[in-house]
Amino acid sequence: MKQVVQNYKSGELAVLDVPVPGCKPGGVLVRSAYSLISTGTELMKVSEAGMSMLGKARSRPDQVAKVMQSVATNGVPATYRKVMGKLDSYTPLGYSLCGVVEQVGAGIDDVKVGDLVACAGNEHALHAELNWVPKNLYTPVPDGLAPRHAAFGTVGSIAMQGVRQGEPQLGEVALVIGLGLIGQLVVQLLAASGVRVVGADPDPARCELAERLGAAACGDPASAAVENAVAELTGGHGVDQVYLAAGGGSNQPVELAARLCRDRGRVVDIGKCRLDLPWNAYYEKELDVRFSRSYGPGRYDPEYELEGRDYPIGYVRWTERRNLACFLDLAARGKIDVEPLISHVADFDDAVETYRRLKDGELKAVTALFRYPEQAEKAGEAKAPAVAVPTVSVKPNPARSAKTPVKLAFVGAGNYATSMLLPHLAQRDGVELSTVVTTTALSAANAQRKFGFADATTDLDAVLGDKSIDAVFVVTRHSSHADLTRKALLAGKTVFVEKPLALTEDELAGVLTAVEESGNDRLQVGFNRRFAPLLQEARKQFGTRSGPASLRYLVNAGQLQHGSWYLQQGTEGSRFAGEGGHFIDTASWLLDADPVSVYAVAPSGNEDLQVVLRYPDGSTATISYVTTGAPGFPKETLDLVADGKVLRLDDFVRASVYGRKKWVSSRLPKARDKGQNAELAAFIKAVRTGGPMPVPLESLVATTAATLAVQTGLAGGAPVTLARAR
Repeated sequence: MKQVVQNYKSGELAVLDVPVPGCKPGGVLVRSAYSLISTGTELMKVSEAGMSMLGKARSRPDQVAKVMQSVATNGVPATYRKVMGKLDSYTPLGYSLCGVVEQVGAGIDDVKVGDLVACAGNEHALHAELNWVPKNLYTPVPDGLAPRHAAFGTVGSIAMQGVRQGEPQLGEVALVIGLGLIGQLVVQLLAASGVRVVGADPDPARCELAERLGAAACGDPASAAVENAVAELTGGHGVDQVYLAAGGGSNQPVELAARLCRDRGRVVDIGKCRLDLPWNAYYEKELDVRFSRSYGPGRYDPEYELEGRDYPIGYVRWTERRNLACFLDLAARGKIDVEPLISHVADFDDAVETYRRLKDGELKAVTALFRYPEQAEKAGEAKAPAVAVPTVSVKPNPARSAKTPVKLAFVGAGNYATSMLLPHLAQRDGVELSTVVTTTALSAANAQRKFGFADATTDLDAVLGDKSIDAVFVVTRHSSHADLTRKALLAGKTVFVEKPLALTEDELAGVLTAVEESGNDRLQVGFNRRFAPLLQEARKQFGTRSGPASLRYLVNAGQLQHGSWYLQQGTEGSRFAGEGGHFIDTASWLLDADPVSVYAVAPSGNEDLQVVLRYPDGSTATISYVTTGAPGFPKETLDLVADGKVLRLDDFVRASVYGRKKWVSSRLPKARDKGQNAELAAFIKAVRTGGPMPVPLESLVATTAATLAVQTGLAGGAPVTLARAR
């Protein structure tokens, strides 16, 4: 079998072929489906292994003390050989996984072969294809809990034991310092216990995530935001308890805890941070400092962990195993949500490269998982659904010479065409509105009279065959977009199609087949928000970024009037399928990348959606598309957080950027400008000059595929990978 190992002397990481462990009595042999990479504990080990010998000594003074004691007892040569022998050996990594029972040892009667279990222990739940796990370090996974979520059992137990040590009570206020993996879980456990939570972390993306998962407020501990939030929530008394979930060598966490804790409050140390307690501060408040020992009672007790001797429940209510089972139960019932914490899932065979990317900072992750593909599928978690992002190979037609006027035809003349597009085009120099095509004669005549079209007809073929027409606008109902676009491309026209480009993967493939067959890739989809002047200026003020970003987009879509054709989902697709591309395109433009996965959830009984997009550099965009909000609230609000900066957009009326300097736009005196005029200007320029289209075809396809993936994700209840076709 294969196992991830590390040589602490050289720092080498490897996936080795090692013997399969025997199935001893009192435990089970488990074949891994998912194992969790602790981006705190494990990366600390990986980083230490890469240090010089002096660096290793400085990082582990406790081990240096043991070495010195050995020198005093055994002498230098013997101690040297012992230390070098230990350093120059492979050691395992990992301590939290989910897998399937492959063999049951003697004395085990609570699980059988084929059962799904969550396992714990840095000697028994390793990054390996097979592990022998003693009875008190595994527990059955509840029905309905995904294996990838059950893999969080150990870290969930660590967070749970920390919360138990704090003894939270209903109505209390807690401060969580450090919003990494454990801190995020502590936030959720406290919120589920009826405690209001303030979070502190220098990473704005982690603060935003914690707020999304239940924290009342979060902020940088070096700013006034955390102190102000505590004062507001506690009436100035201070928090009832503080959870230290941070790591590193700074003493700031324990000093902050003393400053913001109330008189006789509780301070619980969960992480591995510096603990030079400021005596006066802790003495004057008589603070109760507590330590949380890993997964709970039983940890480090060989009789409990290896021999399976349980503690009587009347004396020890919550042991390691009971904490593990309790956390899985909360996750299965939806009280804890670990999916937003999963930043990356890698195949087990790519373990060494994954650790390298994490260590080098190339991969930013709260949590990463190893997936053992074949076994994950056997465990009841089918291979992650995927939506293909088609690629198209086309040799574009040679650029045409500049031409004025540009002759346009419109297919469709409904409300959007006549209110948002034609008024801009009718007033534009160098544009000739040639022909309008509709299915009813009167609507064509009305558009001709109002906007000055030279001709009005119901004959689409005649328009597509007219060589004098340069570009065709497709502004019809959603179900016809893909077919009309395909026909116009084959006819050699430049095409502007309102969103959506397609409602199914087959429709999207049909459009791209037309591009390949005709060599005509002159296509634009009406994703106008990226052209909005206010958003353009805000993006410029925000500047470039170096780290991953967190974007939150609230779309207060509202209710539709009875009888709206948007409600005809059987033929026209869902509301999000129709207009969701707007918001995905805006997010991708702001993040300067195309998404690689989509996760969508929806409450029953309405059309509200939560869509989480993940991007190659670890950035995330959360789109909350809601129909149940207040009509008076703005339709679109957006926040982009990265590198200590925040961009805020308020419904295309006002924008602001917070960073070293603050920039705030002036309130627009006129109606909201969502970019239609600028988008049309860019499109007409491309048609007239033969230059590049305003948005690359690859981006239009990626956004359409991501929009389609939302429905796929809702149907399957799992994240959807956006896999580029080859």
